[in-house]
Amino acid sequence: MRRRSFFTLLPLALLLPTFGVSGQLIGSPLDCRKTCVCASNIVSCSKVNLTNVPTALPQYTAVLDLSFNSINRLRAEWTPFKLSRLHTLLLNNNGLTFLSSEAFLYVTGLRYLDLSSNGLCLLDEFIFEPLEQLEVLLLYKNHISQIDRTAFSGLINLQRLYLSHNQISRFPLELVKERSRLETLRLLDVSSNRIKVLPLHELQGLPAWIKNGLYFHNNSLPCTCELYDMMARWHLKELSSATDFRGDHKCVLQVSQKEKVPTLDLNKAYLNCSEVKIMDEEAYLEQFLVLDCDTRQKDVVKSWTLPGNVSVSPANKTAVMLPEGNLQIGPLQVEDSGVYICHATGVSLNETLYFTVVVFNSTMSGGLENMKTAYTTLVACLVSVVMVLVYLYLTPCQCACCPGQGLEKNDPTGSLHSSTVSISQANEGIGQDGDDGGGRDFSYRHVPFLETKDQLEQNGRLNPIGEEDEEWQEQKTKRRGSDEQSVSSVCSDTPMVV
Repeated sequence: MRRRSFFTLLPLALLLPTFGVSGQLIGSPLDCRKTCVCASNIVSCSKVNLTNVPTALPQYTAVLDLSFNSINRLRAEWTPFKLSRLHTLLLNNNGLTFLSSEAFLYVTGLRYLDLSSNGLCLLDEFIFEPLEQLEVLLLYKNHISQIDRTAFSGLINLQRLYLSHNQISRFPLELVKERSRLETLRLLDVSSNRIKVLPLHELQGLPAWIKNGLYFHNNSLPCTCELYDMMARWHLKELSSATDFRGDHKCVLQVSQKEKVPTLDLNKAYLNCSEVKIMDEEAYLEQFLVLDCDTRQKDVVKSWTLPGNVSVSPANKTAVMLPEGNLQIGPLQVEDSGVYICHATGVSLNETLYFTVVVFNSTMSGGLENMKTAYTTLVACLVSVVMVLVYLYLTPCQCACCPGQGLEKNDPTGSLHSSTVSISQANEGIGQDGDDGGGRDFSYRHVPFLETKDQLEQNGRLNPIGEEDEEWQEQKTKRRGSDEQSVSSVCSDTPMVV
């Protein structure tokens, strides 16, 4: 009998641990009198040393506070039915190390989720995808070192994401860059992590309303002038991420690898970076210019004031306000220079941005044409110099005095002799006609038949008729006295006949 009762009680004893474990997995029923406080649609079970989420939660629960307990695993079955009204869930300071991929299937209406100050190490893919209504997600002060790129997919209404005080080594650029970013995200806090590289070029191109809420201070970033340039520009624009934590924005000097210095002081003593200033907008005639009213708040109403305190109106064809709130001006004229003011009016913030536009009294193409003209003139001058040099030094000499190009001085067959002979023959014909007709005797005028030397020295200037012999002899004597004139005369190509 005893043996039979022993074997009967043994299976029941073996089942007791199972019931105990199952009870721990599911949790004890909600007790609003001893362990929790239930006030209308708020259930607060904070600091009561719970190891699991209580069961039998009211379906009208809107706020559930489970903070400061010992709930280290959030399983899929922590609530067996849908809590459609639940919008706030507090699970901070629990030592939570595990999140089921189906943990949020029955609480899709959540707008505020606090998982901070726990022991989470990684965020799996699509883990928060069911939470389409979530606006605030707190994950700071965990041990997160790995974040899947799809972990935050589906959070189409997320506005604030806190990831500070973790072990993140990669900046989650996919959350803020174009096309892949969360459209409503206005605050991303990745401060106090292990990030050593920032995508500076991509961050510079972000809208101001995103940069205003982008916090990355207290990371081990290397000191560079590019980092200083970005931070200095953000500080000049009075972005909250740069001004609120100015003293915490430090970088590591590459020389020491340990010493951290203020990022905004790199232009003074450490790297001697160039000082950053906001420059005026400069343009040329005939150009179009777009003024970007990049405000720190996204949903604002924008309006513009033109130089001379003139408001933008549809009648103004040279200044047009674009759909996104920017101002397009052009084609520009000199009188378009001045200060343009953008007024941004929002629910919690009003901004006024000033743009100084300077229009130069020339066109961009005009400057290029001037350069082309100067270049063409220079080339023409060089070609002219080359042609002159070629003419002076490479042109063949045609003078009679040049070697192989003419006749020697004693050559009796020069052009001067031939000219003199032709004239003499003409005079002989005239003399014969005079003898036949009884006219004057021109025999004494045959003196133009000169010797070769005399012919060359006279440079072809013959006067066979109308001059006396004494004048001819006097001129001949003068020409013999000037050697330079004789030489230059010999080099004449065409003799002159008078």
